[in-house]
Amino acid sequence: MYGGSSPLGLPTALYLPKLREFGLFRKHSSDDCFSLKSAYRMMLDQQYPISYLHGTGYLKIKIKNFTWIAGKTLGSSPHFLCFTILSYLFSFFILPLPPIPPSILKPISAVHNTFLLLLSFIMALGCILSSVSQAPHLHWIICFPPHTKPNGPLFFWAYVFYLSKILEFIDTFLIILSNSLQRLTFLHVYHHSTVLIVCYIWLTLFPVVLVTNASVHVLMYAYYLSCALGVRPKWKKVVTRVQITQFYSSFVVLGLMLYYHFTGSGCSGVWGWSFNVVFYASLLLLFVDFHKKNYSKKNIN
Repeated sequence: MYGGSSPLGLPTALYLPKLREFGLFRKHSSDDCFSLKSAYRMMLDQQYPISYLHGTGYLKIKIKNFTWIAGKTLGSSPHFLCFTILSYLFSFFILPLPPIPPSILKPISAVHNTFLLLLSFIMALGCILSSVSQAPHLHWIICFPPHTKPNGPLFFWAYVFYLSKILEFIDTFLIILSNSLQRLTFLHVYHHSTVLIVCYIWLTLFPVVLVTNASVHVLMYAYYLSCALGVRPKWKKVVTRVQITQFYSSFVVLGLMLYYHFTGSGCSGVWGWSFNVVFYASLLLLFVDFHKKNYSKKNIN
């Protein structure tokens, strides 16, 4: 074990594991270890300042060096995808969940909605900043070139977005636990179960859709949070209309992707284009029907 301090006066025991992780600390047969002073110099040369070895800096390195590997990254296999969706549907249709008193459920719902509101905002912001700083061309936000390796910040936020859809399953269980089964419409269950498949496809597709969807979810979870806190806003109709507008804009993005695919060198993940079209068309019809049933003059009266 190595004790004492580093050449920069920092505790060696704290930074050796990080140095090994970044490949900056290696054993040699003659010296038993690589010079710590040289290791720190290499670290500085590779633009990994000491402040990056912990806290937010370390997270930045993880995001920058993120790589999505099918079958190896957590939740990246088709088997995991199928198992998760089937588990959700099984729990919904078969698993008995007794109702919980509002005094207990409302604080839980408030925490859940607050977390997803903040997460949606962070994902939207992270994807925007990553697109501006990492995408070499503007059309990359719609069409990745063929054989683009899924690594870097853009794919990191796509991966977080995918995992967040699993967390959104809690929405359904909160409805069941509140004994508000009339809110469990086909639209709700269909949307939550199929969107996970779409987000799995989005791991190799356009980041602009992640930005629009995450932004809409900021508004949506702000509404849910207000309801959980006992204040029911009057702009529920606005949330539905924004969601419908999002689906219309998605068709524009899909059209642009097809244009770039056939007029350029092609687009990565174009195989998922057809599934996205069917998904957006079905959701658009269901949301328009929901809007008509809930906000028509006859129903309001």
